[in-house]
Amino acid sequence: MLVFNTAGELFLQQRSMLKDMWPGVWDSSASGHVDSGEEYDACAVRELGEELGLVTPTSPQRWFRLVASPETGMEFCWVYRLVHEGPFTLQASEVRGGAWFKPTTIDSWIERHPEDFASAFRVLWPMARKLID
Repeated sequence: MLVFNTAGELFLQQRSMLKDMWPGVWDSSASGHVDSGEEYDACAVRELGEELGLVTPTSPQRWFRLVASPETGMEFCWVYRLVHEGPFTLQASEVRGGAWFKPTTIDSWIERHPEDFASAFRVLWPMARKLID
């Protein structure tokens, strides 16, 4: 999920150092794995609640889909878009911290230090940028 505020900034989470993959790097606002028998939309609602403490009665807007690739861990992904101002209650076991960033700041940061970001985020960001420009 990509959570934007009304100023157009994106909330990025910094992954917990306890994560087995990509510990400590910056990633999308919230993300997770679909449970057996669970629909993508239900997963989106659940993960927003678990990672950000955000309770939403309906799923956010499906924005675009990523095909399975090494960068996504060979997982198919739906990317969702949501507008929310926060504040958030971050799940410490999953999220080390988070902050709002202007898209142009993210652009230059990824260009200078791609290793600071999870690989799936590096794949989805150019696609998201085309939709927000």
